[in-house]
Amino acid sequence: MANKLLIIGSGPAGLTAAIYAARAGLAPLVIEGFMSGGMPGGQLMITTDVENFPGFPEGIQGPELMSRMRNQAAHFGTEFLMEDVSEVDLSRRPFTVKTSSRTIEAHSLIVATGASARKLDLPSVQTFWGKGVSACATCDGALPMFRNQIIAVIGGGDTAIEEATFLTRFASKVALIHRRNEFRASRVMQERVLSHPKIELILDSVVSEVVGDAVMNGLRIQNVKTGAMSEYACKGLFVAIGHTPNTAFLSGQLKANEAGYIEVRHPSCVTSVEGVFACGDVVDPHYRQAIVAAGSGCVAALDAERYLTSSGLG
Repeated sequence: MANKLLIIGSGPAGLTAAIYAARAGLAPLVIEGFMSGGMPGGQLMITTDVENFPGFPEGIQGPELMSRMRNQAAHFGTEFLMEDVSEVDLSRRPFTVKTSSRTIEAHSLIVATGASARKLDLPSVQTFWGKGVSACATCDGALPMFRNQIIAVIGGGDTAIEEATFLTRFASKVALIHRRNEFRASRVMQERVLSHPKIELILDSVVSEVVGDAVMNGLRIQNVKTGAMSEYACKGLFVAIGHTPNTAFLSGQLKANEAGYIEVRHPSCVTSVEGVFACGDVVDPHYRQAIVAAGSGCVAALDAERYLTSSGLG
């Protein structure tokens, strides 16, 4: 027997959708595995202090927030399956979703698989990954190997500035490396780094190589305007150069933009396939905020409820 609603993804978007759908009596099933590079609970699972989610004036740890959201969804009857999605078939109804151990049918589907951080395409980055190179300051920034050391962050958006600012808690100095001479980040975020005494800006520059022995101990940096190469001594590199939407398992069955983000019919979460909805960072290359993802999860659940009701399946 087909499920009324299947939700793929368990970050703020997927769990909010589950809460609304469960309260509406849709008995949602959430697949919360590592879809195409994502992670159960989404990126908040590797975030420490969350200070801007409404209702927590003193802040809350990311994993605790996701645990509370999951418990709330379960309280209203959501079922969870910790497996990976290998493929989906949206060409026939009910839709079929294959996981690592079973095939599931569903009358409606919400895709909330988020996006994953990109890595620099350099062999030396792979060599020193976990040996000084990381993509998550909040996960690794407090490690003893980085304390009171010079650390570098590469990127020019809000994420890069957030990472650099966070690392100043532990590092003696943070170098923020960006290929342009201005940042894409919001003005308030830019003001944080421009005025911070522990942050050094290295603009119009790219990392050409990570150097070291057992662990990294420096970078080779190239100025993109002059071509000049320089060496920069540091003990860590945190990569914050953007994200890739976790949509590989869809095999192009939903309309997406050039960057791979699923296109929806704003302000709804309706996709190019009737009965399939998408929400959270998998549709949002701009804001990447937990509260925005949660809000779109609410919209997706309401859209799914209306679709199922109008189709006589609710």
